[in-house]
Amino acid sequence: MRLTNTPTRYGSVTKTFHWLTVLGIAAAIPLGILANDAPYDTSAELANKAWLFSLHKTVGVTIFFVALLRILWALTQPKPAPLHPDRRAESWLAETVHWLLYGSLVLVPLTGWMHHAATTGFAPIWWPFGQSLPFVPKSTAWADTTAALHIIFERVLIVSIVLHVAGALKHHFVDRDATLRRMWFGGTEAGAAGRGHAKLLPLAAALVIWGAAVGIGNALGVFQHEASAAQVAALQEVDSDWQVQDGTLAITVQQMGSGVTGSFADWTADITFDQQDAPGKTGEVSVTVAIGSLTLGSVTKQAMGADFFNADQFPTARFDADINKVADGYEADGTLTVKDQTVPVVLPFQLTLEGDSAEMQGRLTLDRRDFAIGENMNDESQLGYEVAVEVELTATKGDAADE
Repeated sequence: MRLTNTPTRYGSVTKTFHWLTVLGIAAAIPLGILANDAPYDTSAELANKAWLFSLHKTVGVTIFFVALLRILWALTQPKPAPLHPDRRAESWLAETVHWLLYGSLVLVPLTGWMHHAATTGFAPIWWPFGQSLPFVPKSTAWADTTAALHIIFERVLIVSIVLHVAGALKHHFVDRDATLRRMWFGGTEAGAAGRGHAKLLPLAAALVIWGAAVGIGNALGVFQHEASAAQVAALQEVDSDWQVQDGTLAITVQQMGSGVTGSFADWTADITFDQQDAPGKTGEVSVTVAIGSLTLGSVTKQAMGADFFNADQFPTARFDADINKVADGYEADGTLTVKDQTVPVVLPFQLTLEGDSAEMQGRLTLDRRDFAIGENMNDESQLGYEVAVEVELTATKGDAADE
């Protein structure tokens, strides 16, 4: 069997690429549906969901590279002549579908890969080359956009596959010609050499269809991020001696052996503080956090659920503490209330004072089990017990903030 194409026959390399792609799509699409619908309420369910997603992503990346190689190979080969060049409309439709298939086989896995790279979370791609992509930042907005494009291009791919298969079956059972046999392994030759394929118009039609699909997806709200069902609590303004001008309240959890970092967008801090050189109490702080404002990579929605933060029933968390000067810095010594659990907490931090401006950086580690978070997740390899908390803020003294 010839490796290369001829004007009347596909070579074995082209056929191998074709059927490898068929097998990849037949695996990737069902895996994606199963993974998306799989529950994750327990450690075993989460492990199964992660396994399904990892397999789906790995197959998808494989399809991406197979598609690229297939396209590069096709560019070097003659394309066997159409069997019915006189049927212009049918030939135009077939070529348009071929363009849609080729393009979608690149766009679907690429946008899925970009979404994976932009998101922190579980279910890695099973390969040794890392999980990131050049020029793709860790960004919720970028992840949402690429996820929407992945869905849209996947729909275009599915419709293209249906049309492609329908056309092949029509040729085989209605026209009774060699279209399908010519793509199967063997020496089938068909078509009149010298009768070429239209290229520019079908390509233009495919581009229009992709553009229309994106427009329809936008009109249907595919690009609108589905926010967590939890409502973000409206926090009251605080009349603090020190006003926070800028700050970050972040947490990092270990899921499936990888760190997932997120932050709370809405929180307030009521701070009283008087600088002194001697060790002892120097002030007080009360922090209220809107739990629903948390973004935590791919597991944000899960984190808001009843088994975790239960943000619907417990929309805020609160930290009340004395600020104490100690030998190597400062400590906020008090209690942290999350859900209905109040736990003693000491937050060590460093403080830099310049006149009426202050910068602080603090870090501590909590045990999620102390707050009844993820009690159904009792396998630490699936979801770590320790949660790292990092706080950074810049504050100015009240009178200076008002100027």
